Amino acid sequence: MNIMHSLKLSALALFLSALLGACASSGDSPTGTPQEVQEIQTQLLGDMPLPAASKIIGADSLIIGRGDSWVGRVVLSGVQSPTDIYAFFQSEYPRAGWTTVSAVKTKTSILVFTKGDRTATVELNEGSMTGPKTLITITSSPKNANVIAPSKK
Repeated sequence: MNIMHSLKLSALALFLSALLGACASSGDSPTGTPQEVQEIQTQLLGDMPLPAASKIIGADSLIIGRGDSWVGRVVLSGVQSPTDIYAFFQSEYPRAGWTTVSAVKTKTSILVFTKGDRTATVELNEGSMTGPKTLITITSSPKNANVIAPSKK
């Protein structure tokens, strides 16, 4: 009976360790004061304004390059509601010189912007009860990238 009790305690300890590990911060986003975090994110993403207190989720992001010429996908956690973040992008991107190409407000909202030879697609999803209020995915690419369809063989 003593061995069974030890196994149960070991299993409980393992479960709690896994649970705490899952809740811990992964360290993906830059850390420091809000101003320091904003400065690092600006160095990475250039002229793309971000909602206040949003943080990069590194495990879900792929940023190639930096500054005003980066390409890829950045996923951010937002502390405001999807509606507030949608309004932020609608007002702040045009102020930063981006032109709105398309904007659709639904459960999963999509905004498409262009600036010079670049395109940015912003996707907003409601977060989970235990996570961020809003998940923000920004995809940046050249506007007229040559896309070659795979050949049929």
